[in-house]
Amino acid sequence: MELPPGRVPVSRAAALAEAVVRLRRGGPARALGLRELRGARAEDIKDVGYKFYLELELEDVLDKDCAVNCTAEVLYHLGNKNSAPDVQFTLEGELKSTEEADHEFYTRMRSLEKELVAENIPDSHGHVSPELQPLHLLAWVASGHVIWQNSTENTQLQLAQIQHVKQVKRSDEDLQFDFVVLLHEMVSQVNNLSSKKPFFVVALRLEAVQAPAQGQVRGWAQI
Repeated sequence: MELPPGRVPVSRAAALAEAVVRLRRGGPARALGLRELRGARAEDIKDVGYKFYLELELEDVLDKDCAVNCTAEVLYHLGNKNSAPDVQFTLEGELKSTEEADHEFYTRMRSLEKELVAENIPDSHGHVSPELQPLHLLAWVASGHVIWQNSTENTQLQLAQIQHVKQVKRSDEDLQFDFVVLLHEMVSQVNNLSSKKPFFVVALRLEAVQAPAQGQVRGWAQI
């Protein structure tokens, strides 16, 4: 069944697909955001769940000229709220290499005499300083794991702010950061704005590990 891109269930599925792509392809020097939702259709699979087929255009938030097309499938399992949705995607086109920028960030963090500690990213004016931008992107990327694992057809989670971040000293070559972050639950925000009711803000502890040897970021959380 073809669906107009503006429909709420489609936009929620697209936001989830965007978060998973960012988790799998992002890092301290790259985070992919949704530029356009170009097409969508849905399938009600008997005794399995509801599946969305999406056509997206994604862009690198640090380089708006770098965009790729993406096809994604999002399956919400029937009646099992404890099971994360299945998200599969394919990117069409090449992303610019971030190897040099990733290495620069890694080297800078490893060379600090004292482990980094920072708070309130972005600040109350929405500003992120250039030296903290890689950490902001890293949290945005790693939070994709939380969003994926806690999403349903009726939710839409989004990173709002890093309240606190601390670099963790490790004995191996990986970088690790402990974050305390806030996530907005966008569905309750939209539903309650007109009635002036409070909307949900989820606070959680998020760990992000950058493993240069594997060229990836791992993220997990405890709510």
